[in-house]
Amino acid sequence: MDLLNTLVDKGLRRELPTREEALAVLATSDDDLLDVVAAAGKVRRQWFGRRVKLNYLVNLKSGLCPEDCSYCSQRLGSKAEILKYTWLKPDEASQAAAAGVAGGAKRVCLVASGRGPTDRDVDRVSKTIEAIKEQNEGVEVCACLGLLSDGQAERLRSAGADAYNHNLNTSEGTYGDITTTHTYADRVETVHQAQAAGLSACSGLIAGMGESDADLVDVVFSLRELDPDSVPVNFLIPFEGTPLAKEWNLTPQRCLRILAMVRFVCPDVEVRLAGGREVHLRSMQPLALHLVNSIFLGDYLTSEGQAGQADLDMITDAGFEVEGAGTTTLPTHRARQGGGCGSHDGGCAPCGDAPGEAAAESPGGPAARTDLVAVRRRGAGTDLAPNA
Repeated sequence: MDLLNTLVDKGLRRELPTREEALAVLATSDDDLLDVVAAAGKVRRQWFGRRVKLNYLVNLKSGLCPEDCSYCSQRLGSKAEILKYTWLKPDEASQAAAAGVAGGAKRVCLVASGRGPTDRDVDRVSKTIEAIKEQNEGVEVCACLGLLSDGQAERLRSAGADAYNHNLNTSEGTYGDITTTHTYADRVETVHQAQAAGLSACSGLIAGMGESDADLVDVVFSLRELDPDSVPVNFLIPFEGTPLAKEWNLTPQRCLRILAMVRFVCPDVEVRLAGGREVHLRSMQPLALHLVNSIFLGDYLTSEGQAGQADLDMITDAGFEVEGAGTTTLPTHRARQGGGCGSHDGGCAPCGDAPGEAAAESPGGPAARTDLVAVRRRGAGTDLAPNA
């Protein structure tokens, strides 16, 4: 297929595809899907070989967020029956992080619900970062705390943070339909603040919120222009009790095409397969490893992921290898001097992840698979052992 040959050539040269080419990837047929995966896989291997970076989420503060992000189980007015707790103490967060590191995670992503941190919150997180670094030599730490005020990124950097996550989530044109309590420009500004402070920027998207192909291309092209080191791709898990509870409109094939498009547009950045992979990719998750070079290990913020050992087995069985702590994630031309890892969390996943009762099937779309999702009841904020 001429389209795929062109996209591979451009990806190997780090050249931006045209919008028409990106849209064409999303429009390919299921008959061509394996060809699309194989083509994007060539670009992935050029810059990252067969390495898979593992990341581990620690939810420092769960629920009770004043923002109204429609996708989020922690949003204002959410009726999702998630864990709700205030800030973990530094030693509690460090203990949770250690479980992920022991499971093979190279990066720990510290996430807290809320509009953005107060200066007191930054002090608290700084102590947590220091505790984690002291107990886990060589671990990377990414913070995901919401909108930043002046000077806060620099303080996190001084405390030892390597990266900061703040996702764009969707296109600028549709952002107001998803969130009204802050703007798309607010998110862009926070990413710029993180970059200016010398933090490795992580910013990604959520697919499956009812957006069009053009919206997906818009946000991925905006991410390319923003130039984060890491682009997490989340797939919406519709929570009962949130405005997007009925948006069950993704298929495994659709998810793979989205990941391939992101890889072609952002060929040499860490593309992370984030929230929702177990629900929407299901048995086709191993194919996604040919497109992404990073995943989250174990559970997410408010929902459970598949068993950590299952993730490790999947990586090995698919012919990939876990990236070691001594390996620099990004290719040499992207690595930042003095910037720690030069990569990313939360992308850290978005604030939300999983669910309750069965959501209605979208007209003409796939059946809702609420049986594949479970609200997190273990790990941070509980007395039960984490999944890592």
